[in-house]
Amino acid sequence: MRKALVLCGLVAAAAVSATVGVHTAGSAASGCQLQSATGQIKHVIYIQFDNTHYRRDNPNVASDLEQMPNLLNFIKGNGTLFTNDHTILISHTAGGILSTLTGLYPDRTGQPVSNSYRYFTGNTSASSSSFKYWTDLVDDTNGTADPKPNMVTDTGKTTPAPWVPFTRAGCDVGGVSTANIELENTGTGAFGDMTEAFSANSPEWNEARANPTLAQTDFVGIAIHCSKASTSVCSSAANTRPDNLPDEPGGYTGFNALFGAKYVDPAITPDHNACVKTVDGSANITDAVGTCGFPGFDGAFAKNTLGYVAQMQEAGVPVTIAYISDAHDIHVPNTGNDSFASSAAGPGEATYKAQLAAYNTAFGQFFQRLADHGINKSNTLFVFTVDEGDHFAGGVGTPQPDGSLAYTHANCSVLTACPSNQIGEVNLDLRLATGRSDFFVHSDDAPTVYVNGNPARTDPSVRSLEHSLANLTEPDPYFNNGQVVHVAQAFADPVEEKALHMVTADPQRTPTFTMFGNADFFMTASGFTPSCGANPCVSPGFAWNHGDFQEEIGNTWLGMVGPGVDNNGVDSKTWTDHTNVRPTIMTLVGLQDDYLLDGRPLIEALAKKAIPESLFTHQKSTLELTQAYEQLNASFGSFALDTLKASTRAIVGTDDTAYNSIENSIAALTAERDSVASKIRADLNAMAFDKKNVPDSEVRSLTDQAQSLIDQAQKLASS
Repeated sequence: MRKALVLCGLVAAAAVSATVGVHTAGSAASGCQLQSATGQIKHVIYIQFDNTHYRRDNPNVASDLEQMPNLLNFIKGNGTLFTNDHTILISHTAGGILSTLTGLYPDRTGQPVSNSYRYFTGNTSASSSSFKYWTDLVDDTNGTADPKPNMVTDTGKTTPAPWVPFTRAGCDVGGVSTANIELENTGTGAFGDMTEAFSANSPEWNEARANPTLAQTDFVGIAIHCSKASTSVCSSAANTRPDNLPDEPGGYTGFNALFGAKYVDPAITPDHNACVKTVDGSANITDAVGTCGFPGFDGAFAKNTLGYVAQMQEAGVPVTIAYISDAHDIHVPNTGNDSFASSAAGPGEATYKAQLAAYNTAFGQFFQRLADHGINKSNTLFVFTVDEGDHFAGGVGTPQPDGSLAYTHANCSVLTACPSNQIGEVNLDLRLATGRSDFFVHSDDAPTVYVNGNPARTDPSVRSLEHSLANLTEPDPYFNNGQVVHVAQAFADPVEEKALHMVTADPQRTPTFTMFGNADFFMTASGFTPSCGANPCVSPGFAWNHGDFQEEIGNTWLGMVGPGVDNNGVDSKTWTDHTNVRPTIMTLVGLQDDYLLDGRPLIEALAKKAIPESLFTHQKSTLELTQAYEQLNASFGSFALDTLKASTRAIVGTDDTAYNSIENSIAALTAERDSVASKIRADLNAMAFDKKNVPDSEVRSLTDQAQSLIDQAQKLASS
């Protein structure tokens, strides 16, 4: 949680009455020089949900996508829906979004722990947010506690920005609520969001200091990264600012951006109106108190996000990247503090069903509105995905006369006596549970642990804490009526964290170790009894846990429709992960990043004419290579999960000789993995984007090397 053509299977849920600018599909992208193999892609619409599921959370309740047939049928009837997609570790909103936007694992985006993370400073550790503008630092107040970029790549510089290839090709790129490509907060520190965009003592910066709530509405969450084309919507817009990317490979000078609804709305609305309207045109998009502008990340409902996307596209912004807030947390405007109050809902609950019904209606209106403006599957690449999966921490809902399910939304401090329809994660303070106070955690159901002083992984204080947590047991109210369970399910210290792509170029933020927990639990380390009344206890405010390594959390979905995408319907067999989204998009639009992507094009979904010849020449062997590569290198691939099993056995064991032996084996395998993966990555990027033909003998050799390492990891896990 955070932040005129009727297409096959689509029935518009309501008439669209929006008053919008009139642009044809051609004129909307006239300055945009996409080089798609089909020559047909003029628009790119990328939408990423928060915590929205294809799989059912309750076998008797339709899944999130099943309750949005306007979207589900659009994808299934016109393109390919991958249902065996996977996120990265640790699986959270920021990391999930950034891996798809960049095509990189988190060791190259700096966000293996999100949506916030800790970093060592002196004898303790401090907290920083993952959600910052692209060029912010870890320490955005003055840069002294940790001067590394928040988005740090393996070179120690800022990760390349995903809009750059598009703006260089003459395409404006609009962002709506998506992680780090717009301003994420109203920070006015030396390296804060407002300072980065507008500079200190500017009128916008002063507004953020005097009235941060209004500045949130005016400047956060909405942006357009401008091309240099004369047709750019920014060419006649007031209040553009330099789009500064000082670390961008190849340089990035002379480009501008519009930051915030206050400046974007007049540039994209007819007659330069102050407000963008919801997707059906019936209301202004506002914050919680009715001020036109950014509705907030929790207010990024489908009707609002899709309203902004449609308005941008119709105004001539041909590439839009957008986020829709989760459907299973109910977000209600709080006029007292101009924000949204959020509460969890369970599968089948009336409020949950109503919110999904509203999302479904909005998608019907969205597709019809776009079609009325000539923006459709014949000229538009549509990409829909989700940041992560979730585990529902709750009991079985009680059937109601209206067909919905009801849950108990109350604290439960006796875990063996919670109602059978209880909802809410089990809150557990690890300091209280272990009797120790010499560590902090990033609160999560997979907490990363930072022991004061940043001792080595072999330090007795670290090993004893790991053993205390490994032996920690508590009742689980959702398992056999409160059966006692082990809270921890897996462990990774820095050796295994490197295998999981959790070690970045900033050593200050490498956790002492990570504890992957029972997904019903949410762990903190404040040293205070949780507000629900005991340690542990159930708090009903949050009930959808993610970040962990369980399959239901790691497994997600990806839908693609448009020129060059085959109409395959549901593909449940192809194993894929988030890093493949970016290279697939770039292959389809004919552009190239200035860095090597970790992912690979999903040729399983591409029409023959859209597959680069160098990939198609040895398609069978290339597919075998990509499949082996993913199992070797992906966060949820075989290599990662098997080494995690071995790591867990080493860490929970008390035999130091065995511990050192296993850790040394993992380190050696990971070094070999990195070497082989880098060769495969280089070849796949060369074939996809440089049109280089790699000899079949080399492809098969690398496949064999990858499979050998996978087999060795499996043997280590089972020995």
